[in-house]
Amino acid sequence: QVQLVESGGGLVQAGGSLRLSCAASGRILRINNMGWYRQAPGKQRESVAAFGSGNTTNYADSVKGRFTISRDNAKNTVYLQMISLKPEDTAVYYCNLRVFEIGSTSYRDYWGQGTQVTVAS
Repeated sequence: QVQLVESGGGLVQAGGSLRLSCAASGRILRINNMGWYRQAPGKQRESVAAFGSGNTTNYADSVKGRFTISRDNAKNTVYLQMISLKPEDTAVYYCNLRVFEIGSTSYRDYWGQGTQVTVAS
């Protein structure tokens, strides 16, 4: 089993910054995809930032230039640095990792517990 623990959310004024972390632990052999999603009240969950193939990064148009995804493979941790935050960034943020566990035969998707980001105007 794999556990994901998110941290770093909170309340911030518009224009402020936050850094989210998502640390994975357990019987991890390797991690493939890493990404961040968010879900605002009454809206569907949407992809915010993710690592693609060849270590490329992909961002939603609404966050390009403001959010940066990064990772520390040695710590099985993915980060989301958010600057110039806007009220419309308010949502619950979830990390998503595709993990190949020791003893497994395939990858499995895991989700963090979610962390609330609230941006006050």
